[in-house]
Amino acid sequence: MKKRLNKMANGLRPLKYVSHPTDLIKQFTPNWFTMNMGTGILALMLGAFPYHIAGLHIIAESLWIADIALFILFSLLFIGRFVFYFESAKKLLGHPVQSMFLGAIPMGLITIVNGFIDFAKPNAIPFALNLWYLDVAMSIVVGLTVPFYMFTSHKHSIEDMTAIWLLPIVPAEVAAASAGFLATHVTDSIGRYVIILGYALWAFSVPLAFGILVILFLRLAWHKLPHRDMAVSTWLTLGPIGTGSLGLLLLGNDAPAVFSGTKLEIYAKAAYGFGPIGGLILWGFGFWWLIIAILMTLRYMQEELPFNMGWWGFTFPLGVYTSATITIFRITGIELFKILGAVFVVMLAFFWTVVTSRTLHGMWHGYLFKAPCLSPETGLPDEDIECADNAG
Repeated sequence: MKKRLNKMANGLRPLKYVSHPTDLIKQFTPNWFTMNMGTGILALMLGAFPYHIAGLHIIAESLWIADIALFILFSLLFIGRFVFYFESAKKLLGHPVQSMFLGAIPMGLITIVNGFIDFAKPNAIPFALNLWYLDVAMSIVVGLTVPFYMFTSHKHSIEDMTAIWLLPIVPAEVAAASAGFLATHVTDSIGRYVIILGYALWAFSVPLAFGILVILFLRLAWHKLPHRDMAVSTWLTLGPIGTGSLGLLLLGNDAPAVFSGTKLEIYAKAAYGFGPIGGLILWGFGFWWLIIAILMTLRYMQEELPFNMGWWGFTFPLGVYTSATITIFRITGIELFKILGAVFVVMLAFFWTVVTSRTLHGMWHGYLFKAPCLSPETGLPDEDIECADNAG
């Protein structure tokens, strides 16, 4: 009886796996920004829901505000780790998996930038523009630095490869898609530079990401499915495809208005025509990966699927693919994409609800803040068996 009471008390005690409050800083890893990404993209997609539902916009804006709070909190914890535990934190880039999640930081920030356009315009546009410039800089740094360490320091193999290789590459094209949201809300002179930079960022990321997808296909054919701890990583393939499609759609749609009366007007018209064609082509490619991800998840569910922070991979990639779907409907008027967009938003909300509830449980008890018990998907060794068991 006494043991049962003690077990119940431990179950109610918050942060029972954290020996000291400073461990929240010491053990903080950048994969937490995936929670920021998932919450932010859900807010944006609820705001863009293709059917009118009373009160939905208020829920969307509330989630966006929560997204800002999360980003500030995680940024303070991440900076604090470098300030107070620099020797440990500086090894981040040298880790072959944990370093990949640095890409989650600019991708989390871009949901806030787009939210300023959707929920706080027009007075917030100058601030959103400056945040976008910051995000672009971060995306370029991560997109160059992490692959450089992959080439020079990390140990990788095809057998161990997963879709998380995409994480440091994709932020640049996410920023490119955001350029399409931003360009028509600034002056034409600034909008031109935003569009041009957006296309450059798209080219900086998409071809390389698609090369990784080819290698991933080969890896799956040769070595079959990854370990169940990495089950959700397959959903990450939707990220570069969804944002690649969205970037072509939005940049092409904005180009004629921004470049009207300039020497580039003729090219802007070409971009306008190519946007829906290219966007639809990439959308179709993404649909193949979406079905494969669903089938793989169903296969994994036949065995126990342990929870880890990698489950946030259910949210952001699906969210950007959903955004591309809704944008195709708005540009083409094809009703099918309106229906599919609504279905995908419902799926996204379901995934977010499940993953958030499991994450809050892990935050309350503290086991998600203890780095050794995070799964290999987060890039940290599974050294603490008792903690790893509880993390599931």
